[in-house]
Amino acid sequence: MPAALREARGAAQARAQSAAAPLSKPHLCFVAPYVWPVLSRDPNIQVVGGAEVQQSILARLFAENGYAVSVITLDYGQPDPAMIDGITVHKAYRERAGIPVLRFVHPRLTTMWRALRAARADLYYQRSSDMWTGVVAEFCRRHGKRSIYAGASDRDFEIGQEQITLARDRWLYRRGLARVDRIVAQNPFQLESCRRNHQREALVIPSCYVPPAHARRASLEHDCVLWVGTIHDYKRPHWFLDIAERLPHRRFVMIGGPSVGGERLKPGYFEALRARAAGLPNVEFTGFLPLADVERWFDRARLLVLTSVYEGMPNVFLQAWARGVPTVASVDVGAPVNTVFTDVPSGTARVETLLSDSALWTQASHDCLAHFERNHSAAEVLARYARLFDELA
Repeated sequence: MPAALREARGAAQARAQSAAAPLSKPHLCFVAPYVWPVLSRDPNIQVVGGAEVQQSILARLFAENGYAVSVITLDYGQPDPAMIDGITVHKAYRERAGIPVLRFVHPRLTTMWRALRAARADLYYQRSSDMWTGVVAEFCRRHGKRSIYAGASDRDFEIGQEQITLARDRWLYRRGLARVDRIVAQNPFQLESCRRNHQREALVIPSCYVPPAHARRASLEHDCVLWVGTIHDYKRPHWFLDIAERLPHRRFVMIGGPSVGGERLKPGYFEALRARAAGLPNVEFTGFLPLADVERWFDRARLLVLTSVYEGMPNVFLQAWARGVPTVASVDVGAPVNTVFTDVPSGTARVETLLSDSALWTQASHDCLAHFERNHSAAEVLARYARLFDELA
């Protein structure tokens, strides 16, 4: 047999064996500048964002299931690299380091690019509308890597409504959306919005949550109506206080620290809200709490109320549903177990109805727990991402 034919046949056999063999799990890198306080569980840094909570959950989930996982975050004074629960953490720049305007290039772009190279990952995952979407997409194109962008809010794919201040950063973000390999949406609204505004198809993968070991099933004996979130005007926490004021015989607990961006837009908003809460005898206002302490409040809750103008899939819904805590919200996230209201009077009525009708609350509790297990459990979300990774590989 001629040597060339033998080589060709050998190459064909090698390709066939490779195709038949199971794909090895890729090395994943999460580009998440503000994730360190959540991932490290540092109670002294008052930053707990929804995107950061979700990425911390996913990073741990993938690491526990045999993936090599890296994270790139800001420099909070941690070692470089650091190891947390089998996850390698690379740091970029300190948030306020450098000279304004010039710091966009150095230290921000230079240290981020260096960290992207240091991670040596196969897939780079970035979540929430930001200039880094464009940077990650460009890095992956130049270095033969694969990129994933994941939406974190229903505003992320709406032109002109992204939560990005600078025109330069909006351009980088939109350019990145056009160039990333795949886009992940949280819900059907984001899927349609991405298609309509960016002419890109997205894959719907619901958000994920893993309850802590101490998590308790909701009970009729619990009396707490809970609100959890960053105190920002678009989350309308004052609506929660309006509802509490109308139901003086019920107990309400509000958890959340001030939003830095929100405070720049509306000075004194947090202080005014805290002062008003202090004047309501049936309201407990805790301010910021570390995530571990927030979890224990969900163990005592009977209802969760959400008052935002918009969301994506709030992590607080998953924390509630995993325990069988029904939700009453001003946004429709496409989940049939979420009771939706449009204003303070209707919200008040829905809260009181669920609290006063034991049979209705029991059915709602059962339904939201079943919905969580079907759509947001670790096993379900892991399986969906595994299929996406195999496709990209």
